[in-house]
Amino acid sequence: MFGFRRLTTMVTAAAACAVMAASGLVATGTAAAAPAKKYPVSWDFRSAIPSALQQTVDPNWAPPGANDPSCRLTKERPNPVVLLNATATTQWAYNAGAPYLANNGYCVYTFNYGNITPIPTFPIQGLADIERSGREISRQIDRILRRTGAKKVDLVGWSQGGGLLPHYYIDFLGGDKKVDKLIGIAPGNHGSTGDMLTYVRYFIPPFGPVGYEIFKALFPAFAQQAQYSDLVRKVYGNGDTKPGPHYTTIVTKYDEIATPFTNGFLEGDNVTNILLQEDCPVDLSEHLSINFSERTWRHVKNALTPAEATPVPCFQVDPFYPGMSEGR
Repeated sequence: MFGFRRLTTMVTAAAACAVMAASGLVATGTAAAAPAKKYPVSWDFRSAIPSALQQTVDPNWAPPGANDPSCRLTKERPNPVVLLNATATTQWAYNAGAPYLANNGYCVYTFNYGNITPIPTFPIQGLADIERSGREISRQIDRILRRTGAKKVDLVGWSQGGGLLPHYYIDFLGGDKKVDKLIGIAPGNHGSTGDMLTYVRYFIPPFGPVGYEIFKALFPAFAQQAQYSDLVRKVYGNGDTKPGPHYTTIVTKYDEIATPFTNGFLEGDNVTNILLQEDCPVDLSEHLSINFSERTWRHVKNALTPAEATPVPCFQVDPFYPGMSEGR
């Protein structure tokens, strides 16, 4: 769901971790340091580099605080929290979010989905046909429900993981009966109007349609997240939500991937839409840094447990790509 620049950005998101270490382009989205807890939490995007590398050699790897067999649900935290990563990423995307939630008493679960390679530990996943990925996450959620004895899960997802994928699961695979809350971080809802693939497909015949179909066959998830894709129409064509779950969107106006950013918002009585800049103009999060921002995860915690919600303080959050907020 991407313009040509946006498409390039997303394809290289995982590889960019290595570049970050050399270039020092870091999202710094943290307030004053919190007291030490069970799991260390780093809001520095570069902290994900060792995790991404470790996952390629360890098929049992999970982010700190995730998939802990000793975690027990409580009256205050009755639902397992399942984290769904973005397109072209894997569990390493929650190197900050997973330990933050675990330190706050949640039982957190992660897994990979959408692998188009025969290598289970391949570090770039979430590229497969989204309907196939929907069936994958359905099986994983059923497994988590059986293991924990819970009746429902809470889903927290980034990009595809907070948008089209869980919406397909909820709308067409019975997820509305198994999901209590869906929280989307920069969610890929409604597709992207700036999508270069859409332009190529419709306005550069005869080569455009052929090239589009080849790309769609190789990387289905990218093409399916275009605004005019059949899957977007299928999922959102009859309304944004279904009765049952509560939906929360956490959106940044500097998003360079899910565009326009307003597409991330949902309509419905069971929806809470949050724009990070509405009460904090110095939050310059874009599509990548938003997932490694303490402000984002404080909003996630509030959405998971509204009875314990506290105001989210305003402090500066830098974009992963410098200058991304200029003129916007």
